[in-house]
Amino acid sequence: MPRPRKRFAQHWLKSQAVLREIIVAANIQECDRILEIGPGRGVLTRELLAQAQSVVSVELDRDLCKSLRYTFKDQDNFTLLEQDFLNIDVAAELADAQPNKIVANIPYNITSPILSKVLGRIDAPAQPTYETVVLLVQKEVADRLVAEPGSKTFNGLSVRSQYLAHCELICPVPASAFKPAPKVESAVVRLTPRPYPQPAQNPQWLSTLLKVGFGSRRKMLRNNLKALVDRDQLSDCLNTLNISLQARAEELSVAQWIALSDAVHPSQV
Repeated sequence: MPRPRKRFAQHWLKSQAVLREIIVAANIQECDRILEIGPGRGVLTRELLAQAQSVVSVELDRDLCKSLRYTFKDQDNFTLLEQDFLNIDVAAELADAQPNKIVANIPYNITSPILSKVLGRIDAPAQPTYETVVLLVQKEVADRLVAEPGSKTFNGLSVRSQYLAHCELICPVPASAFKPAPKVESAVVRLTPRPYPQPAQNPQWLSTLLKVGFGSRRKMLRNNLKALVDRDQLSDCLNTLNISLQARAEELSVAQWIALSDAVHPSQV
């Protein structure tokens, strides 16, 4: 059996309790077509194959691919793609059987680009949309995905992710649940992609405001945004929206960010 490689950030999940949490969170039905990113030794893959219509696993490590092909050679509902997930056009590659759910223990070193690919951007949500995305991620990332406004962990990732999906923390996962144990704690999260109930009038402008607004967390929002929005106009908008003039970026909720974006539309700047 291949050993974990540091350059691929490989840590094998060994906890059956965590495995059950992942499976339950995914609520797998017989008709589901699952996409798995980084199957590793196939511990999660085996459970998915037992419940879903089909499983497509994407793995870059050639040694692991060889092992996975042997392990699941008799599984008609298993497909292995020996590729880099970040370089795959999922819609084109799997056009005949587009996955409707993602369930995966993803490599922590590429978490951000994976999330970007799975959810898309505020101004360009990922297409097609997955019904459910259940991921085992670094706890620091999980905390940001589900963070509440005003908390230390609430940041631009929080706003972008919560705009694009309903984000839930399923359970914390200790380092001891893996072999070898990583140096960080982990967590299982469930993301349910959906259009935001009251979307921004100009999503691209909202994205720009977020990027600049969270650029310097210690500064007040009106100081961060002065390069984009006239200071007096911004102050008027903040007052109208009942947002403190001393507010910092992390104090605004997703709805408030949208309202601010709509109020200071670029055509008025």
